[in-house]
Amino acid sequence: MKLLAVCMGEARPTPGRKSSKTGIFKQPVGGAVMVDREGIVGDRIVNRKHHGGPDQAIYLEGAEDLAWWESELGIPLPPGTFGENLVIDGIANRDIAVGDRFQIGDVLLEITSARIPCATFALRMVDPTFVKRYTKAARPGAYARVLHPGTLSAGDLVQYTAYAGARLTMPELLRTFGQRLEGEARMRYLSAPIHYKLRDSLGG
Repeated sequence: MKLLAVCMGEARPTPGRKSSKTGIFKQPVGGAVMVDREGIVGDRIVNRKHHGGPDQAIYLEGAEDLAWWESELGIPLPPGTFGENLVIDGIANRDIAVGDRFQIGDVLLEITSARIPCATFALRMVDPTFVKRYTKAARPGAYARVLHPGTLSAGDLVQYTAYAGARLTMPELLRTFGQRLEGEARMRYLSAPIHYKLRDSLGG
């Protein structure tokens, strides 16, 4: 696997919302960037209630999925269009599960949760139906925590290690978002290194 792009953003006005700003507009950067426990140093996170934090420090997309969306939408999608920090070649979002690890240089990432589409994402894509389209496609990107900080840059090799326990894939997390889980399903979620907010919602 290979890291194709590293993307960062600054606070910009949210389209259609004069009084708010967003960090979803990201651009690829050249050279090495520093990654700490909160993500890429210098990447702007505006809405801290729903974005960022130690269990949502890095957002990554598989290059295969971005290529699929380009075909689906009929428009080019430069790195960063979906607000992603990293674009990785050689893996599809649907195959990523909670607990999977990505070693990129000295940086070690662990997947915690799926990207849940929101109204800001739809505004970014200039498509009021995009939340539904993204959900229906079942190809959500993945959020990760930083287990080991360091530096990384586009072109770095990526070492992937699949989680050894029960696999909670990104499509499953998107499909069950907001649902009440009980019994075996709840225990399966709690046994994985899921995002702390999801763990708290399950009473774990």
